[in-house]
Amino acid sequence: MPDPIRILLVDDQRLMREGLHILLELEPGLEIAGEADNGEAALSAYEELRPDVVLMDVRMPGMDGVEATWRLRERWPRARIIILTTFDDDEYVFEGLRAGALGYLLKDVSGHDLAQAVRTVAAGGALIEPSVAARVVAEFARMAPPARDAGAGLAEPLSEREVEVLGLLASGLTNRQIAARLSLAEGTVKNYVTNILGKLGARDRTQAAIRARELGLI
Repeated sequence: MPDPIRILLVDDQRLMREGLHILLELEPGLEIAGEADNGEAALSAYEELRPDVVLMDVRMPGMDGVEATWRLRERWPRARIIILTTFDDDEYVFEGLRAGALGYLLKDVSGHDLAQAVRTVAAGGALIEPSVAARVVAEFARMAPPARDAGAGLAEPLSEREVEVLGLLASGLTNRQIAARLSLAEGTVKNYVTNILGKLGARDRTQAAIRARELGLI
C-alpha cells in the first residue's frame, strides 16, 4: 500500500478543524498529520511535520492564511497549499494564488470533492473552485492581455509537445493523467513539465498556467 497523504489543518475554529479531521480521515489514503490555529503556528507545525498538503484558512488572528502561504512557500518552495475558506472575495482569491497556493476551495465543498482536491494537489496538480475560476481567468486576462504572437517574450520557445502538455497541466491534470492522455511515460511527462516551468520562469504549475494565459499559449 502507498504511504498515506499527510495533511496539516490550519484554521482558527476548533470545531472546523475537528470536523475536517473526522471527514478526511474517513477517506482512504489520507491522514491528518497535525493541526494549527493560526499562521504562526502553521509555520512551526510545517517545519516539524513536513506534511504533503496544507489546508489553509484565510481569516485568522495574528498571521492570516495569505501571509502564512507566502512565508511557507518562501521557506519551503515545494509546500503544497490549498486555501479553504468561506470567502470567495476576489481579493482573497488573487492574493492567495499570488502567494503560491495551488488550490482555492470554498468550505461548502463536499467531503468527496475536498478529498479529491487533496489528492490532486499532492500529486502535483492544481485547482480552483469552479465558482471563482472564471473570475480568476478574466482578471488575469485583463491585467495582462495575451501577446500578439503566442509565446512572444520567451527566451526559448516551447515545442509543440510542450504546449500540448502545458494545456493539460493548466486544466489541472496530474503527470500520470497527462501521460495516459498522451500515451507517454510518466517520467517523460515529468521532464516536459520541468522544461516548461524553466522556459516560463514559473515556480509551480499554477504560475505556469497563469503565465501561459498571459502569453496566449492556452
